Amino acid sequence: MRPEVGIVTGSTANAGVLGRGPLFWSGLFLASSIALGLLAATGAIEGRETVLVLALVPLALLAAVIRAAQLSVRAKQGTKTERGLAQARYIKRVAVFTSLYLIAVALLSFFDDPASGPQLVRFLVALLPGLAVIGVFWAIGRLIVEEKDEFLRMLTVRQSLIATAVALSAASVWGFLESADLVPHVDSYWVAAAWFFGLIVGAVVNRIQHGTWGSA
Repeated sequence: MRPEVGIVTGSTANAGVLGRGPLFWSGLFLASSIALGLLAATGAIEGRETVLVLALVPLALLAAVIRAAQLSVRAKQGTKTERGLAQARYIKRVAVFTSLYLIAVALLSFFDDPASGPQLVRFLVALLPGLAVIGVFWAIGRLIVEEKDEFLRMLTVRQSLIATAVALSAASVWGFLESADLVPHVDSYWVAAAWFFGLIVGAVVNRIQHGTWGSA
């Protein structure tokens, strides 16, 4: 039997930005980020300044994700104090590391030319976005540890496992196609993007099978 996770009140159900929850805004953020990356990679948009200006769109959507998540947590804190605390810490950590990631990527665009600075400086700057992504992974791990509700913790672990399956499956299939010269080369950091997309897939699966999106 599924453990009781509380009654969803009207304020909880409507919590979000413009009546939409964090999952909706997360989907738009991911879609806009992928679209921007593809446009930049294919040369459809050129120039560092243009890319940075267009990056304001996913940045605004990210702000909506964080705000919707905060409102959702506040709406639930009345009856689920421990869950609210774990969720609040998780949202703050993700917000910090995501902001650092965006800053690091913007900073990295100024060092895309080999002659733009010393190699050590370019190495450290190029390392920052990856460290920020690792920080998001750490935040999800801490959520699993700090979540007191065993059912919600199970959903978060399940969601993470589905995300891992999605990312590794995509990397494996694309890697073999690439080795056969059937598809173009894709940088390895897209595996992390596939993993975050897998979190959305995992949340949808949780919703279908258990009636709730989970925690992450």
